[in-house]
Amino acid sequence: MTTNNQSLNSKKKILKSLILAFFIASIVLLVAVLPAEYGIDPLGTGKLFGFSKLHKKEVEMNTTSASSLNFNKITLDDVGSSSDIIKPIEANNAPPEKQLPKREDVIKVIVPAKKGIEYKVKMLKYGSMKYEWSTTDQIVFTDFHGEVKQDNPPKDVFYESYTVAYSNNMGGTLTAPFEGKHGWYFKNLIDNDVVVVIKLKGEYELFN
Repeated sequence: MTTNNQSLNSKKKILKSLILAFFIASIVLLVAVLPAEYGIDPLGTGKLFGFSKLHKKEVEMNTTSASSLNFNKITLDDVGSSSDIIKPIEANNAPPEKQLPKREDVIKVIVPAKKGIEYKVKMLKYGSMKYEWSTTDQIVFTDFHGEVKQDNPPKDVFYESYTVAYSNNMGGTLTAPFEGKHGWYFKNLIDNDVVVVIKLKGEYELFN
């Protein structure tokens, strides 16, 4: 008889524990999980304790992330000069016997709000340069390109694009296909100035 009573009491304790656990889980679900994860706040506790803000921030981050990648598609027409601009004959000049001395530089370029700016270096034909550029987190439009050195360049100069993209960071190595100016056009897409940090290492000269 005593054994049966103990067994019955144990079952009651287990049942009470299960009911209590279910009750606590339901409270947590209503107070925190639904407001934070799904934006559902039936008791108003999500707003009271700040859990609803978590859902709002997540929605804003997802919206910003999606919209920040909604750029115009880059096509072949966006790469390099138009077909009616002839490549200068100077591009066929022989490379020099000696390249420019190797060096390293870090340059900060401020791109004004909603505007574009260029930054280029001088390179000889077949000179090599490693590069890296980045912003804090802002995405900019960039056209990495080169212009052939000419004694009397026309108004509409020929240029050859190496990379055209939307990004906040890029790196690589350039072997100059001809002597001339090689570098970047950056276009700022937002209402605040953007700082682009460029790191260079190789055979080039900076323009004063």
